[in-house]
Amino acid sequence: MAPGLAFIFDMDGVIVHSTPLHNRAWEIYLARHGRPSGDIEARMHGLRNDDIVRDYFGDDLDDDTVHRHGADKEALYRELMRPELERWLVPGVREFLSAHTPVAKAVASNAERANIDFVLSEAALGAHFSHVVDGHQAERPKPFPDIYLAAARLLGVDPANCIVFEDSLAGAQAAHEAGTRVVGLTTTLPELPRVTLAVPDFRAPALADWLAGQRAV
Repeated sequence: MAPGLAFIFDMDGVIVHSTPLHNRAWEIYLARHGRPSGDIEARMHGLRNDDIVRDYFGDDLDDDTVHRHGADKEALYRELMRPELERWLVPGVREFLSAHTPVAKAVASNAERANIDFVLSEAALGAHFSHVVDGHQAERPKPFPDIYLAAARLLGVDPANCIVFEDSLAGAQAAHEAGTRVVGLTTTLPELPRVTLAVPDFRAPALADWLAGQRAV
């Protein structure tokens, strides 16, 4: 790996294949409150919890109520995830992180901070990342570039020398607009526009070949 480059990882769908459990947690939570979930995956993908809560419960909710709904749903998600976290890690991510220990790394995710900390701690991956930026630390969430620009600043690396790993349309757009190089993980969607390279997971030979040719500008 050439010097001067840095990695920035989204969380859901990149480090952990969490979409099925997020779907299930939302279905259970919404059912408890008498709300039909409908096509929950399409409605939640790439969005922050406050947006999802207002989508289902109405725009007239005060911020404290929105936060409570989001926190309660995420507690349920962690309850579902805890017994089987290892099986939901994206294939090869643990080995990939270990193989690139010298590369500066950050997590930049719209996920709730409690979920990010939970995954990194429970999976013993936290030591690989010097910085974590969640959606509430950026003025505007994905698809705006703010979160990736913030992560690049914390890493002290020009966005053009950052390689972002994303799985969502909103995330790929955010990374593209930030001026980074974008690797798309097709864990959630079969195709991702605005990515430099698309791979199914971190074991893909194409990823290693592509990284070998990357240089800082």
